[in-house]
Amino acid sequence: MKLTLLFRACLVGIGSALTPFVAQAQAVLPSLQLPAGFKISIFADNVPNARSLALGDNGIVYVSTRQAGKIYAVQDSDGDGKADKTYTLASHLYLPNGIAYKAGALYVAQPHRIIRFDQIEKHLTAPPKPVVIFDKLPANKHHGWKYLRFGPDNKLYSAVGAPCNSCESNQPIYGTLFRLNPDGSEFEIIANGVRNTVGFDWQPTTQALYFTENGRDNLGDDVPPDELNHWQKKGEHFGYPYCHAGEILDPDLAGNKQCSQFVAPAWKFKAHNAPLGMRFYQGDQFPIAYKNQLFVAQHGSWNRSEPDGYRIALVTFKDNQPVDEQVFISGWLTKTGQVLGRPVDILELPNGSLLISDDKQGVIYQVRYQK
Repeated sequence: MKLTLLFRACLVGIGSALTPFVAQAQAVLPSLQLPAGFKISIFADNVPNARSLALGDNGIVYVSTRQAGKIYAVQDSDGDGKADKTYTLASHLYLPNGIAYKAGALYVAQPHRIIRFDQIEKHLTAPPKPVVIFDKLPANKHHGWKYLRFGPDNKLYSAVGAPCNSCESNQPIYGTLFRLNPDGSEFEIIANGVRNTVGFDWQPTTQALYFTENGRDNLGDDVPPDELNHWQKKGEHFGYPYCHAGEILDPDLAGNKQCSQFVAPAWKFKAHNAPLGMRFYQGDQFPIAYKNQLFVAQHGSWNRSEPDGYRIALVTFKDNQPVDEQVFISGWLTKTGQVLGRPVDILELPNGSLLISDDKQGVIYQVRYQK
């Protein structure tokens, strides 16, 4: 109630200065529910279709899009928790969802290639022409958008999604995780049977790779569960398109295969809630109970009779294994089914706060903890 009254009071004082777009984004905040002690605010409000996030130097946050075809950089130069500088680094790109930053360079994954902008922070107002580091990926739009991260081994990790809802392909590149060197050399497929992952991170205590996976459609509201998978070695197969969630044989494609032939998920999410970006929390701002636990952005269902997702989930680990799932932030989906926002990716800042992108509102939220 106090937050709502304060918000209304602010509108009375500065309403004339707010554009309709910014006012709409601010209006979402009173609907969002967080655990006691946590506060959420808008870090950046001028990043339409905001998707993946990457942290550069000097507090600069890089933001990708998908449909918008743009890459942004935003910066909170005065440290007040609100980005005051926004740069458009690239436009007219093809589904540039994945981004990663390393040693002054910004890497961007499109469906068909990975490009690199060198010394980007020296040229925010006049970005250089990108260098193509790898261009031997299929250009399919269906599940073609990619996630991109640097692993602990300093290699770039990404994925090639299935070119369909559920199908077999005679091209082994589809449904895979892959990695390569920053210069594009030594490309290698490290896992198969991955329908569509748009988020992954490495567990801090073990350096193990975990990734989210969106399950197939058209089997029902509650089938199959979406997945959190744990990759351990090259050659592992995670079941798609023959077995879903480690227990459900595909009615059309399983044939004589059994689920026991494939790697089962480490954790199962509710079907169709679309888990995307994820981060293991490593900061010191949040209470100690959150240390090394996993935050997951559940983008929200598009094909359930009753919508689900549209929240930030917390997956709790014990003895390096996931044991529980709780709702950390809710409210983007109202009780009447209205969708106020769709969280996509999560990024931890050096001060221990979290950033969350929302491609529906075109904003980036900041979550802080105050004792």
